[in-house]
Amino acid sequence: MDCGEYNIKIEDATLKKIAAISNGDVRTALNGIEIATLTTPIDSDGFIHLTDEVIKNSIQNRKAIFDKNGDSHYDNISAFIKSMRGSDPDAAIFYLARALNGGEDPMFLARRIVICASEDVGMANPNALVVANSAMQAVHMVGMPEAQIILSEAAVYVATSKKSNASYMGINQAIEDVKTKDTGEIPMHLRNAPIEKMKELGYSKGYLYPHDFPGHYVEQQYLPDKMLGTKYYNPDF
Repeated sequence: MDCGEYNIKIEDATLKKIAAISNGDVRTALNGIEIATLTTPIDSDGFIHLTDEVIKNSIQNRKAIFDKNGDSHYDNISAFIKSMRGSDPDAAIFYLARALNGGEDPMFLARRIVICASEDVGMANPNALVVANSAMQAVHMVGMPEAQIILSEAAVYVATSKKSNASYMGINQAIEDVKTKDTGEIPMHLRNAPIEKMKELGYSKGYLYPHDFPGHYVEQQYLPDKMLGTKYYNPDF
């Protein structure tokens, strides 16, 4: 193989390894060959011999085809989140590894796991949020490379947990209602009455303290009159 001013010898098997290491990306492959060529002395026969070992040393710190400022960043993080949501721990670990190898910020990945634990696991396993949040704190304190173990554990835990987006759906609907509807007034018996004058106006009057009742529960109105009967939390989601 001739490369401009340089006479290069390289086996077909080594070229195949370069292609594999480069994930089929021509630019990455050529960059790797260029680095190997420029850093390898000419042999006595007048050729630069690019062996497997030479290529390995030249590309061993190669990053995956991953532009953390471009589309690949968004595609990869989307696949990572959807793999956790879809309960596929193997895919979650793969996209996590791809992100880390591409130079993604470990704390960014930790925050995504926390969000997934809340949005997609939710009340089906509330401990997932505890695990994810603890992992985020541990990643912050420990740093790389050990943080990759913590991230992997948290991602696997979230991926293998049962899923529910009931809380996510509930708060979205409630926010939409308070933005777009006349939702009425807070019932008087739920209002705070820090001064006597407010009590005289009816603030907090008639409030039933649940702990005074059997089972620490008593039925009373909590939603405003205009919102009576509204359901935000559906545990079947």
